[in-house]
Amino acid sequence: MKTLALNRSQHFKVPTAILGASLSSDSKLLAAACMDGIYLADLSTGTHEQIGRHSSYVSSVAFLPCQSTVVSGGYDGMLQWIHVAEKQMLRQVRLHEFWSWDMKLSPDGSLAASATGQYLAGGYKYEPQAEKEPSIRIVNTESGEIVQSLSHTPSVQSVAFSPDGEFVAAGNLMGEVRVWSCHTGEQKCEFKTPDFTSWGIIKSHCYLGGIFALHFTPDGKQLLLAGMGPMKDPMAGNGRQLWQKWSWCDSEPVMVDETHAGESGEGLMETLAIHPTGEYFVMAGRLRGGDWNAALFDLKSGHKLTSLKTGYRITQALFTSDGSQLVLAGTQGQPGKMESGVFPNFGRVEVYDVTAEEKTSGEQKEAGSE
Repeated sequence: MKTLALNRSQHFKVPTAILGASLSSDSKLLAAACMDGIYLADLSTGTHEQIGRHSSYVSSVAFLPCQSTVVSGGYDGMLQWIHVAEKQMLRQVRLHEFWSWDMKLSPDGSLAASATGQYLAGGYKYEPQAEKEPSIRIVNTESGEIVQSLSHTPSVQSVAFSPDGEFVAAGNLMGEVRVWSCHTGEQKCEFKTPDFTSWGIIKSHCYLGGIFALHFTPDGKQLLLAGMGPMKDPMAGNGRQLWQKWSWCDSEPVMVDETHAGESGEGLMETLAIHPTGEYFVMAGRLRGGDWNAALFDLKSGHKLTSLKTGYRITQALFTSDGSQLVLAGTQGQPGKMESGVFPNFGRVEVYDVTAEEKTSGEQKEAGSE
């Protein structure tokens, strides 16, 4: 059995909260989508500079295959192309009238998918209103042309491409997941899980929660979902730290695994990433109660392998291209009092070395007897 260890090798701060991040192909640079713009950071030194900005929060960013340009999505509904070295915006396309909650690139970088939607009560049961604009837009990253406009139920908070780039999936507030063909726009699958959505019995009589992260498994046949279990008081933020794995290709999609009993605490999980080997994945987010807010899980068995309690909200988890390191990005609270006319930095980046050891059956037995 393989055991994993995480040892922090680097940490630094950027001026404001990081809402999304991306690594360059050589994993030396980090592009960070922040409240006040897009930052480029050298992971080895922690030095960083702002290379662009939106008119509101920046929610997502990704390196194009050329590595000289990043694409970013923001709460202004815009998609931007920014030249990294020149710190110049090359193109801007309006995708949504509301926020871009999440934006992802296809594996070859030729397409960008962005999800949007505002939850507004559609009736006395507070069910969501129908969308006022397409909830998902797919854009050709070379031309900037919108090539697909796809319908869902707002708010749609997460989006993901399949490993072969053939399909795109999106998850929403109500736990509904839809999968489409990227090329034809045909819907291939739809399923719903009630386990990520809360109806407020106390204080807030509305729906809260939903699916905050999606990730296809390496074979493309299953989907990982992440968020938080239901709560009676949605404002408490004390739902179970939850992931689920669904087989979406079956004639009737079925859940095949989820966070195991006794392996979770409380808090909203916001990010997923699968290790390059395909053997395990990381889920991370906020901690409300328990002893971790980032953990590695065996992809096949679902067992928790190791975990971290970072002391800050994690919004993005990324493995380096060779799998030797785990990069965590997020935010630690709100800015403190101004110092010399400047607020202290509160965006956080940490780098952890990932080491694996094979434990013999004898060692496992001995460890279990202690």
